[in-house]
Amino acid sequence: MEGSVQVFIAMVLYIAAVIVIGLYYARRAGESSDNFLIGGRSLGPWVTAMAAEASDMSGWLLMGLPGVAYWCGLSDAFWTSLGLAIGTYLNWLFVAKRLRVYSHVAEDSITIPDFLSNRFKEKDKIILLIAALFILIFFSVYAASCFVTVGKLFSTLFDTEYVYMMIAGALFVIFYTFIGGFLAESASDFMQGTIMFIALSVVFIAGIGHAGGISAIIENAGKIPGFLEFFGIAKPVVDDAGRQLVEAGEPLFGQAGKYGLLTIISTMSWGLGYFGMPQVLLKFMAIKRSEELKISRRIAMVWVVISLSAAVVIGLIGRVLYPAELLTSSEAEKIFIIMSTDFFVPFIAGIVMAGILAATISSSDSYLLIAASSFSKNIYKGIMKKDATDRQVLIMTRITLLVIAFIAMIIALDENSVIFKVVSFAWAGFGATFGPIMLFSLFWKRTTRAAAIAGMVSGGGMVFIWKLLLNPLGGVFAIYELFPAFVISCIVILAVSLLTEEPSKEVQDEFEYVRAQVNG
Repeated sequence: MEGSVQVFIAMVLYIAAVIVIGLYYARRAGESSDNFLIGGRSLGPWVTAMAAEASDMSGWLLMGLPGVAYWCGLSDAFWTSLGLAIGTYLNWLFVAKRLRVYSHVAEDSITIPDFLSNRFKEKDKIILLIAALFILIFFSVYAASCFVTVGKLFSTLFDTEYVYMMIAGALFVIFYTFIGGFLAESASDFMQGTIMFIALSVVFIAGIGHAGGISAIIENAGKIPGFLEFFGIAKPVVDDAGRQLVEAGEPLFGQAGKYGLLTIISTMSWGLGYFGMPQVLLKFMAIKRSEELKISRRIAMVWVVISLSAAVVIGLIGRVLYPAELLTSSEAEKIFIIMSTDFFVPFIAGIVMAGILAATISSSDSYLLIAASSFSKNIYKGIMKKDATDRQVLIMTRITLLVIAFIAMIIALDENSVIFKVVSFAWAGFGATFGPIMLFSLFWKRTTRAAAIAGMVSGGGMVFIWKLLLNPLGGVFAIYELFPAFVISCIVILAVSLLTEEPSKEVQDEFEYVRAQVNG
C-alpha cells in the first residue's frame, strides 16, 4: 500500500507540472485561434524537435513496441523501428523546410487542410472538407489508443478498474489541452519527450543489469526459436482465447516462422507514414525560423534512434526476466510497467512510469487539438460559417475537442485493445491519405487539384478496403495496409495530374517562388 502511495505522489507531481504549463499558456492561447492552433509560429529548434517526436511516438513507444518485442521477438520490432528511423530522417530532411516556407506563402496556412486547399487555390473547398473529415476519423482512433494506454497504466499500478482509470486519464488530457492549446501542448511535449527518453534509458540500463548482462540476455533469449532472428519470428503457442500455453513454468513456442522480404517491406513501410502525420507536419509549420530546422533534425534523430533501440531491447529483456508472466499480446504491452515497478523503489518507479503518462499526454493532446481544428477552422469557418469571428472559431474548437474526446473514450472502453494494432491502423490512414499528396504538392509543380482530391480519397479509402476486406485473405494480402494504399495514392495522383489540365499560372508561379525561397 505504501508503495502505491509513493507511485501516486510521483504521478501527481508530474501531473501538477503539466497543469502549471497549461495555465501559464492559457492567456496567450485565448488571444486568437492562430495562437491556440499553431502558437503564432514561435517555436524554437529544441521545442520543435522534442514536441514533434514526443507527439509522434505516444504511449506506443513505451508499451506497444516493447510489447511486440516481448511477444514475438526481435524481427517485427526491429524492422518497424528501422523504417520509422529512416522515415523520420527523410521527413526532416526533405519536407520540413519546404513545408514551413510553403505554408506561410500559401495564405499563411495554419492547418494541413488549410495548406492543401490554399496550395491549389480552390474556391469550393472540396480538398478542405475531405482532408478535415479524414483527420477527424483517424485522430479519433489515435486518441483512443492513447486513452487505452493510460487506462492500462493506472489500472495495473493501482489495481483499479480499467474503465475508471481510462476515463480519469482522458479527462486530465482534455482539461489541459482545452485551456492551453498548441503552446501548452508543445512546451509540455518538450518536457515529456525528455522524461520519455530518461525513462527508456534507465529501464534499459537496469534491465541489462538484472538480466546478468548482454551475453546472458542473448544466451537465454536465443533459446526461444526465432526470437533473436532478423529473418525469422517467434511463434507463441496459444489457446483458442489467444493465451499462451505454459508447461512446467515455461511458456510454449512453436517452430520459428519465416520473416521474408515481403514482410520486411511491410513493416519498414511504417516509415512512409511520416510524410502524412499532421502532428509532426504542424511542428514543421510552427517553428519560428526555417533555418533552425537543421538543428531540430539532429536533435530529433538522436532522440528517435536511442529511444526506439531502448524500447525494443526492453521487450527482449522482459521476456528473459518474466518468461511466463504476460500471456497475451495485450498483456505483453505492460512489460515496461512491470520492469519499472520491480527495478526501482516506488517513488522512483512512479517518476519512470510518468514517462508512459508523458508519452500518452504528448500524443493525445496533439491528436485532439488537430482534430478539433480540422472541424472548427476548416469545416465550420471554411464552409459552414465563412463570416465566423476568430472568437467563434476558438469556441467551436474547444467544443469540438470535447466531442472528439468523448468519441475516443467510447472507442477506448475495450480493455483488451492492443495498442500496437490500434496505432498501426490510424498511422496507415494518415500516411496513405496525406503522405503522397504532401510530397507531390511540395515537389511537383504539375500536381493538379483533381489529383489531390483523387489521391486523398484513394489512399484513405484503400486503407479501409485493404485492412477489412483484403488483409483477412492472407498471403500477399497480409502486407501492412499502409504500403499498398500509399503506392495506389501515388499512382492515382500521377495519372490524374497528367490527364487533367495543368495548374493555373498563379499556382505554378507560387510553386516556383517557394522553390526559390527554399533553395536561396
